[in-house]
Amino acid sequence: MVVDANHQSSNTMSSTSAKKSEVRSKKKSSTQMNGFNVFPQPGPSRSLSRSLSSGPVAQRRLSGCGVYMGTCSWMRRSESSCTLNSSSSSSRGRLRSAGSLPSISKAAAADNKTIKRSSCLLVALRPTNVEEEREKFFISDYCYNPQFQYQEPMSLSVLEKYSQASNQFLEQALRILNTVLNKYGSYETFESSTGGNLLSKCQIWSCCRRYMQKESCSGEVVVQLTEDLLSQAVMTNENSRPTLTINLLGARQHWLEGMLRHEIGTHYLRGVNDAQQPWHGSENRKQFGLKPANPTEEGLASLHSVLFRKHPYLWRAALLYYTVSRAATCSFSDLFNDLHQFVEDPAVRWEYCVRAKRGQKDTGQPGCFSKDQVYLDGIIHILRHRHTIDFHLLTSLGKVAFEDVERLRPFAQLENTRLPHFMRDMEKYYHHLNHILEMNQLSDEELQSLLPD
Repeated sequence: MVVDANHQSSNTMSSTSAKKSEVRSKKKSSTQMNGFNVFPQPGPSRSLSRSLSSGPVAQRRLSGCGVYMGTCSWMRRSESSCTLNSSSSSSRGRLRSAGSLPSISKAAAADNKTIKRSSCLLVALRPTNVEEEREKFFISDYCYNPQFQYQEPMSLSVLEKYSQASNQFLEQALRILNTVLNKYGSYETFESSTGGNLLSKCQIWSCCRRYMQKESCSGEVVVQLTEDLLSQAVMTNENSRPTLTINLLGARQHWLEGMLRHEIGTHYLRGVNDAQQPWHGSENRKQFGLKPANPTEEGLASLHSVLFRKHPYLWRAALLYYTVSRAATCSFSDLFNDLHQFVEDPAVRWEYCVRAKRGQKDTGQPGCFSKDQVYLDGIIHILRHRHTIDFHLLTSLGKVAFEDVERLRPFAQLENTRLPHFMRDMEKYYHHLNHILEMNQLSDEELQSLLPD
């Protein structure tokens, strides 16, 4: 069994622990474990540790699946990028966002050169004073509207592109949220009841190893564990290898495999398949006239996250959609207080609000950054057309929208494409999609009315 630099085992003899600590203090290189390179992660800052280490906050971190890819072009899924582990130059890597949910991290002084080299969406939209403004906000009893500062000037074209919130699926989002609250009383109860216990590091590694074996990709993806993430998981490219970093505070017993289906079974395998297609790369995509991969990409991954759950509620996608919709018309503090009807934990509400308000300097003004609505948007479009989508081909073609599948079929290179294990039994797959529809109080008649042919 391999542990990282922060691991402490109460069941290990003291002499063994001392030897391991000595070895870890001398080595910063990765340790091989059954096909996984497990890299030590820097621990959270003292102020962040206090907010994460105890009580309900530690139990109720935002359960988003922000997925990021690095400089390897076939893994790139959007224009967003930033730097992870910037406190350690040896582990510095470039991140690429999978879709619309960037991880809001603290800016580091050591990151200045990286930021200046590349005008990246995620870096540009990440407030440099988020911790200072957070403290002011909580001291004010949630009345202060943060005044965010940014490392780079805001791109007006980007802000305009994502400045308009949609209310098209607001009714469905609210219904999903209220369905969960009516059944469980609160999201916190839902999370603990259906998510199960938080897993130890060894349990997480064991689950990851088993899942990699299911997808026949053992040794292809590096796995890291940390407590210094605000999303549930982040995928990067470090040292030219895809690297999955998992948040220990969000790894729950019954939800971890869904996260792996999201990250590995969807984003990673579709990226691998895309690399061998003739439309791989931005210029080739233009030549084929492809639609953007989103909302299909994140919609599909989000469905796979809950695919085999007994209670596959689409809570996170619905709350992100609602939060952006409300942010467009109200201030940060009003948005924060409005979310209390759905989430009790102030730390979690803060995270949702920062995501919805990122890009703004004066958050006392109405305004939003609308990319987070892509999850529910993609889910509803896929559920609406699930009977006519060839999911095998959709996965095999790589990073394409479902609308482009049939048009691309004659040009596809399918000989060595890879399908996730949960798509082998398509009868079972469709059964679970229908179950997701029913559990979230949706119907085919309603979806057809929302999205007519």
